[in-house]
Amino acid sequence: MLDHVGFAVSDFEKSKAFYAQALAPLDIKALMEVTPEMTGCDAHCGFGIDKPEFWIGTGEPLTGSLHVAFTAPSRAVVDAFYEAAMAAGGRDNGAPGLRPHYHENYYGAFVLDPDGHNIEAVCHRPE
Repeated sequence: MLDHVGFAVSDFEKSKAFYAQALAPLDIKALMEVTPEMTGCDAHCGFGIDKPEFWIGTGEPLTGSLHVAFTAPSRAVVDAFYEAAMAAGGRDNGAPGLRPHYHENYYGAFVLDPDGHNIEAVCHRPE
């Protein structure tokens, strides 16, 4: 349904490093950077597998928090995401585990990014 999503962050370089490390277990990496010279104002970095679908950039950071969930192919990848995100400086917002109040196979992990946004990896498959 969505082609891509993006938002401004308070510290572009810090957030780029966080997302590069946190999303690596999901095989998501920085695929494209757009400079201020190219846009006429802000810098952007697009992450994805085949094409950039998740973007962060400079500019006026959001007030409040955002929730973004990335699909993981297995529960082990959810675990790896959580460990990588925590090692990258994320803050725990829900350790890996089943969330049966969503559905019986909902296995997710939640980490707060450098701006306090709730970043999740989720697997919907049975173990």
